[in-house]
Amino acid sequence: MGTDLQSFAVQLRRMNGEINRLVHGFAGEHGLHATDVQALAAILDATEPMTPGRLRGHLGLTSGAVTACIDRLERAGHIRRVRESADRRVVHLYYAADARSAARSHFRPLARATDSARSRFTEAELAVALRFLAAMNDELSRLRPTQT
Repeated sequence: MGTDLQSFAVQLRRMNGEINRLVHGFAGEHGLHATDVQALAAILDATEPMTPGRLRGHLGLTSGAVTACIDRLERAGHIRRVRESADRRVVHLYYAADARSAARSHFRPLARATDSARSRFTEAELAVALRFLAAMNDELSRLRPTQT
C-alpha cells in the first residue's frame, strides 16, 4: 500500500464508513439521530463544560436544530442540563453517567478493534499515527463554515 494522497483518501473513507455504521447502529438502538451521537461525542470529549452555543458551532447547526438535539438527548436520558453559574442563562451540558454504560457497551467492539490494531505497531509508530490524526482533525476543523 502506498502513502500517496489517493491511498490515504481510500483508507480514511473506509474507516469513516465503518465508524458511521457503528454510530448509526447506536443511534437506531436508542431512538436518536446520527447528529445526536455526534453531539454526545462532542460533550464527552470537551475539555470544559459544553454549552449549547459551543455545541452549535461544533456541529454547524442552527440554534433551533441544536435545541431539538439537546431536547432529544435529555429526554432519552443521555445528557443533563445544568445551570451552574451565577448567570442562570448559562447552561452546561453533561453526559449522564447512566448513559455512558450503554455507549461503552455498544462501542466496546470498536475499542477492541482499536486495541488490536494498536498492538501491531510500536509506540513510536503510534505516536506518528496520533500526530497525523491530530493534524487531520486540525485541518478538517478549518474547513467548517463560519457561523453568522
